[in-house]
Amino acid sequence: MKVSREQAVANRERVVDVAARLFRERGFDGIGVADLMKAAGLTHGGFYGQFGSKEELMAEASERALAQTLAYWDRLAATHPEGPWPAMAAAYLSDLHRASPGEGCLFAALGSDVARQGEVVRSVATRGLARIIERFTEWLPGRSKAARRDKALVALASLVGAQVLARSSSDPQLAQDILAAVAAALQVAPNLEPSA
Repeated sequence: MKVSREQAVANRERVVDVAARLFRERGFDGIGVADLMKAAGLTHGGFYGQFGSKEELMAEASERALAQTLAYWDRLAATHPEGPWPAMAAAYLSDLHRASPGEGCLFAALGSDVARQGEVVRSVATRGLARIIERFTEWLPGRSKAARRDKALVALASLVGAQVLARSSSDPQLAQDILAAVAAALQVAPNLEPSA
């Protein structure tokens, strides 16, 4: 049965949304096309009518994940106009973010996977990194833009590294210690309430 153009667009959007979540949860190699399509409520056969390859979907899903993260941070910044950086960093270093890789930062969930991908996925990630660094440079204090950018680079590496290590630990206390130590080094207060 042929679907309308509008339905095809809606189906594609659903697949990209599901892939953005599931790739962050399971890794690029942790889920196949058939399972992605099933999770989106579609048949495996419809995949190649919408995407040229799994790599194309990985790139689009990465772009979607980055856009979702930046939109969330912008909403958070709007509610903290006096200083968005502490609120954003606290949310990033939270137990909720640690426990929800499918909803969080692409780099904390897939950074090492992205590094192993081809140019298409890595280009998307590079553009995302540039946008994040730009946002952090706006939010962090400093005498010059160059000094704020340097702080942004260190802060981003610290945040991502903290989440990667915290998620790697099977010891909840060690995970919280990692997040708290990085929060202290960045001079923000983490939200370490256990997630539901």
